[in-house]
Amino acid sequence: MLTQGENMKDSRPKKFVKLIMRVRRRVETVIGQLAHYFDIEYSGCRNMWHMTARIARKLLAYNVGVFLNVQAGKPAIQFENFIAA
Repeated sequence: MLTQGENMKDSRPKKFVKLIMRVRRRVETVIGQLAHYFDIEYSGCRNMWHMTARIARKLLAYNVGVFLNVQAGKPAIQFENFIAA
């Protein structure tokens, strides 16, 4: 019979777990920023074509913001004080 600690062991390498957690944190941050700054949860469209175009524009705007941050030497996903600084 297994004890509680034995069946809870994580057999994955620690480096792999660290990488996955870092990627997950980045993905959740990006989704949060898209929801906060670009209101991507609401589309207000009546058909699929316009919804797709609107989401594509929002994703493009986000990527342009990341590019401008990288060019300015700032952290890529830091959008606080984006215009002012």
